[in-house]
Amino acid sequence: MIAFVKDNVWWILLVLNYLLAVSAVITILLKNINPSKTVAYIMVLVFFPFFGLIVYYLFGQEYRKSKIFNRKDIANTNIIKSVGDNLRVEEKKFDHIDIDLDDKIKLIKLLKASDKSPLTLDNSVDILKNGEVKFERLFEDLKQAKQYIHLEYYIIKDDAIGTELLDIISEKAKAGIEVKLSYDDVGSKLSSTMKHQLNECGVEHFPFMPVAFSSLTGKSNYRNHRKIAIIDGTIGYIGGINVSDNYVNNSNKSKYWRDTHLRIYGEAVKVLQFHFLTTWEFVSDTKLDIKKIYFPEVDSNSNVAVQIAASGPDTDWANIMEAILTAINNAEDYIYLTTPYFIPNPQIISALQIASKVGVDVKLLIPKNSDSWVAENATNSYLDTLMEAGIEVYRYCKGFIHAKTMVVDDVFSTIGTCNLDNRSFNINFEINALIYNKKQSEILKNHFLEDLKDSECIDFESWKNRSKFSKLKESFARLWSPLL
Repeated sequence: MIAFVKDNVWWILLVLNYLLAVSAVITILLKNINPSKTVAYIMVLVFFPFFGLIVYYLFGQEYRKSKIFNRKDIANTNIIKSVGDNLRVEEKKFDHIDIDLDDKIKLIKLLKASDKSPLTLDNSVDILKNGEVKFERLFEDLKQAKQYIHLEYYIIKDDAIGTELLDIISEKAKAGIEVKLSYDDVGSKLSSTMKHQLNECGVEHFPFMPVAFSSLTGKSNYRNHRKIAIIDGTIGYIGGINVSDNYVNNSNKSKYWRDTHLRIYGEAVKVLQFHFLTTWEFVSDTKLDIKKIYFPEVDSNSNVAVQIAASGPDTDWANIMEAILTAINNAEDYIYLTTPYFIPNPQIISALQIASKVGVDVKLLIPKNSDSWVAENATNSYLDTLMEAGIEVYRYCKGFIHAKTMVVDDVFSTIGTCNLDNRSFNINFEINALIYNKKQSEILKNHFLEDLKDSECIDFESWKNRSKFSKLKESFARLWSPLL
């Protein structure tokens, strides 16, 4: 018997592989998930023995989602009850919406139906271009904190810029300021020395969904991709810029990094606070005492309408994707989209095509050189169908563009963490600010048009004549796109 096993070990392993693969295929079929995603998983399991099982284990299983995020959803519900009126905006305030927003009322109603996405009007906002601008403002605000600092980041590293931030919050904690830090365990890298400093200074910090080997998990499912900073409940930050030297342009930087962030002063910070607190209860596994200081009254002396849209495995609806889709469908003049990863679902593709065909000026800005070979080639596979519909596609050449923004018709814009891909729409935890304001939309539009000066517009005729090898790479990468 032992000799038989030794002589046939690879055949035995192969049989075991396909027995497990058949079981996995049955499980996938019974889930009734997106057909393209189902086919992608089945192909990987059938044609890539052993490797396919590893891919399915890392990316395809959802047992953690049903067990873990059910508990998080319960925590969310409990916090909503605790927060109560703090998240509610008086109905009479909606009468003061700028008349320019009338044709975007569907979008407002879409999210207003949720207790977690009220429309807030008492806000002033600043659009921050690039990391060096964001961190200058953020550090000033952190140093001025009087009561507490709440931070939630996908990536935070104790490199130069990260250490500067962590030193600031450590000093604030030593001075008696409440400091809470939540960071994703896959995206972030904090040394044991830095964690010891945080502990010694009184900074409360917890990783989001700890993993055994974060360096090996790469894009493991259900990561917290949000970037949130809250200071004293009145100032909030949201956008694409993580805490790492990669996001700052200085004399030591070889590759230019183009990104966008948003600073909010006003009512919308209450909604950011809610989302931070729900995550905090989850990562700390403690029942949080909802203090009144977490939701202070604020007068911004401005009237910028802002909604905060959040989505993730613990939400019933893909709120951000639905908001983007609704904005595209309601566009009349133009749609300017910037994203580092464009691997859209059929709904987004169809909406953009239809908008362009009925005369809306649709422009898409993506990186020329991505930080992911698979993502870049998968993105390229979608460009033909866009340009056939008259959509202009630009590739950013100055460096890497990481901004996740959209501006529509001079009245609506969004800045946040959500990419236009399956991972952001359906798998990771994301958060975006939706801004209904002509002035801010014009600022973001001007940023977009400035970025086009550092970009190349793809010529459709030349693009169609690219090599068959390039097309084959793109088609191969696209097979994996439902899993990205």
